Parts: sequence; C-alpha cells; structure tokens
Amino acid sequence: MTNPRSGMVDWDLAVSIGSRLAGDGPSVTWTEAAAVVEELRDGANRSTGLVREFTGLEAAANTAPIVVVDRAGWVQANADGFATILAPIVDKLTGDKTPSRVAHAVGSRITGAEVGGLLGFLAGKVLGQFDPFFAPSGRLLLVAPNIVHVERELEVDPHDFRLWVCLHEETHRVQFTATPWLADHLLGEMHGIADSIEPSGLLDEGLGKIAAALKGGARGGSLLDVVSTPEQKEIVDRVTGVMSLLEGHADVVMDGVGPSVIPTVGDIRRKFTKRRKGVGVLDRTLRRVLGLDAKMAQYRDGAIFVRAVVDKAGMDEFNAVWERPDNLPTKAEIADPAAWISRVL
Repeated sequence: MTNPRSGMVDWDLAVSIGSRLAGDGPSVTWTEAAAVVEELRDGANRSTGLVREFTGLEAAANTAPIVVVDRAGWVQANADGFATILAPIVDKLTGDKTPSRVAHAVGSRITGAEVGGLLGFLAGKVLGQFDPFFAPSGRLLLVAPNIVHVERELEVDPHDFRLWVCLHEETHRVQFTATPWLADHLLGEMHGIADSIEPSGLLDEGLGKIAAALKGGARGGSLLDVVSTPEQKEIVDRVTGVMSLLEGHADVVMDGVGPSVIPTVGDIRRKFTKRRKGVGVLDRTLRRVLGLDAKMAQYRDGAIFVRAVVDKAGMDEFNAVWERPDNLPTKAEIADPAAWISRVL
C-alpha cells in the first residue's frame, strides 16, 4: 500500500495509469512464465555465494526477500518506494505554513497522473532493482517480462542472460544487507533535501523552471538539476557519488564473476552495452529529461572508480568503502580514485 500521508500525489491513480501504460510485456505461456520465475529465483540465490566469494562481503541470510514481479507489480512497488522517499519533502510542503495552497495549486490527481506516466515509461525498461526502503531489510525485485523481452530482443542465450541479470541485482542486495547503515544514510539525505526546501518559492520558481526545461529539452542535465538549489545540489552530488559506487560495483562484479559461470557473457555484455544507449529519438529524449543518461554515466564512471581502486589496493582495502558513511566516495572522487585512496586508505 502506498503512503496515505502523501496528499500531494494520488498514488492510487499513479499506479493505475502506470500499470496501464506499462502493458503486459511479451507473450509467454503459463508454463514458460512459471519456468522463468523459478529460474530467476534460483539465479538470485545462486548469485549470493558468487558475489560473496568475489567481493568478500558477508550479507546476512534470509533477510531481504527475492520477489519476481510483472510490470504492474514493479509500478506498485515503486509507488510505495516513492511515497516513502518523498514523505519528508511532502510533509515540508504540506505543513502548517502552506497547507492548502500547495495542494490546490499542484493537484494530487495531476501529480498522480504525472508520476504514473513516469512509472509507466520506466516499468518497461527496468530489469530488476533492490528496494532498500522496504521494511524491515529491503527486497530484491526482478521484472520477469522485461528480462524475457530483452533476452529475445538481443538474441542472447536466455539462461545465461537471466543469471547475468541476477548477478547484478544480487550484488545490490548484498551491498545493502552487508552494510545495514546504508539505507538509513540515503534516506537521511532525502531528509536533508526536505529541510532545505522553501515551500513559498517552490511553485513560483520550481514549476516554471521545469516547464522551461521541458520546452528546451533540459539541456545539460535532468529536471532535478534544473530545480535544485546550491544546498540541494551538494546533497545530490553526495547521492550521485553513492549511486555511482553502487552501480559501478555491481557492473564490476558481473564482469568479474561472469566468465566463470556464464559461457556467453562476452556476447551479452557487448549487445547490452549498445542497448543502454537507448533506441529512437523519443526514448533518448525521455532518458535525458528524466536523468537516465546520468544513470548510464553512473554505471560507467562507478565501474572505472571501483576497478582503479581494486587494481591499486586490492578488494579487501576497497571494502573500506562500506565501513562508514565518511568512507563513501564523493562525486569528485568517483572521477579521481586516487583522491579517495589518499583520503580513506
């Protein structure tokens, strides 16, 4: 169930619209679907030991569950997640100082429709994710129809591809379950953004900037870059550093473990990297405006950072990054691994 406190967003409408826009995905029989679900669960469980052996990270067993979902299930899960993440910001905007002005100006149904459109677009793209904010210890989501769609589109070995996806996503589960403070740290950063918000100026300036950004194609960044204040940009830079670390680390694990257990990993990596660039003008535009281009940069830059540190200091020394929040790399250090090594190691 979505967060009922978020009066600015009609979450039920967002889920309804997002699920409808996402569609069902590729056509499969019930037998095929059941086999895919079982294989993904087995692949995720198998990946736990592979990730531990490669990284040295010890994640507690039987904590974050593995959930294989369809596109509608992913939309519902992410609406719940958004409601949790955005709760401190919504509370700030709908506090005693501006209770009705914001709600009436934005309109919960309008906002719900906009969020639903975003979720509907992303629901057809995401192969899997770790949801760190699902109580009590997070959960791993694997989007079965999207995995089947991509393996068919790329014409790769389906069994190899499914395990390859599981390796990446299971790495995220290990990152958070082996580092229990990490989810609270990220949620604390969202509270920091909320504390910096000035409700009185958000509508007059923020929405105007968003409209101008959409009209101009959001040149130079995503919508978040357009509306952020300097104080918020500092927080966003810190979060960018963390997300680059997480995504790059997962890519390094995939490529490090893959050759020993996935015979066609080279073919998969080559085709998938090409696909990440987006297909079609509309797709590329939406990726840029929504900040997904920045997401792709996180994979690339984060992987370069992780490889540089591991090559220089070894995996055991690199794992100092998971010991405390102060050891996390900044956005600048992601681009300068030597600076992180000098500061932390």
